[in-house]
Amino acid sequence: MERICFQLRVRPDRTEEYVRRHEEVWPEMREALATAGWHNYSLFVTPSGTVIGYLECEDFDDARRAMQRTEVNARWQLEMAPFFQGLEGRRPDEEMAPLQEIFHLD
Repeated sequence: MERICFQLRVRPDRTEEYVRRHEEVWPEMREALATAGWHNYSLFVTPSGTVIGYLECEDFDDARRAMQRTEVNARWQLEMAPFFQGLEGRRPDEEMAPLQEIFHLD
């Protein structure tokens, strides 16, 4: 099982709204993530807009491709894109570059 951690940047003036949107993630989005193999998926955010994501999956590339094939993911990414900085025409999920894991305590 891979442990994936990534970082994104939400516009500081949109952070509160971004948090509110995640209080009610669409049930079909939750189901799609689970079906695509995203386990233990969590998001954390700082007041300045740094988002840290964590998930566990068998293969991150496969899990991400499985989500990209879903209609609900396309809708979610379209709605969330205005919240982010530095996307330059890309979707937020395309910017999820895994950070290097340097320590894990079992």
